[in-house]
Amino acid sequence: MQRDSVPYFSQWETADMTLPVLAEGSTALLRDPLWQRSGAETVEEYARWAVNVCGMACLKMVLAARGEIHPTLALARVCTAYGGYVVNELDASIKGLIYAPFVTYVREHFGLAAETMTGVQTSAIPALLAERPFFIASVNSGIRWPNRVPPSKGGHLVLVTAASPETIRFHNPSGHDAASQADVTLPLSVFDRFFANRGIAIGF
Repeated sequence: MQRDSVPYFSQWETADMTLPVLAEGSTALLRDPLWQRSGAETVEEYARWAVNVCGMACLKMVLAARGEIHPTLALARVCTAYGGYVVNELDASIKGLIYAPFVTYVREHFGLAAETMTGVQTSAIPALLAERPFFIASVNSGIRWPNRVPPSKGGHLVLVTAASPETIRFHNPSGHDAASQADVTLPLSVFDRFFANRGIAIGF
């Protein structure tokens, strides 16, 4: 099952910021010339949040598929109010995405059908997409380099838009180039190396 023509959005407003962020950390985002598109009030707020909003980028893509465009940080603010992120002002840390409050958020705020799923085998994703058109999957962020072996699974979110018994297709909010960003297609066996067997199924 698949959805065609799902708009792609990076978690950075300038999509080619991934390699600078990997090299320098979030301070690299202070140079993002498009930061104001995020909905942030300051570039510092943008830099702090952008490294944490892969889930909001996935949500932005889902909403864009039905014709709605929302600034990423606007989505994050409301999600935080629901408990989807926990912000610690003492050490400036941001914890999330927390699945259960996120599910409540998208159900109540956007009328999306959403369900937290755990223990999901990679081979089960095609059948899952037959029920719901999208699956936000927890993967290791190193999936942008699929030939590498990740040190762990999970910690980053991608939007799965299609799968067959052999391959899976997804948008990666922190891909570093065109080939690793939109409509990335991998064998299921490769995806499995990165996939933490959990995520959120979403439908309209």
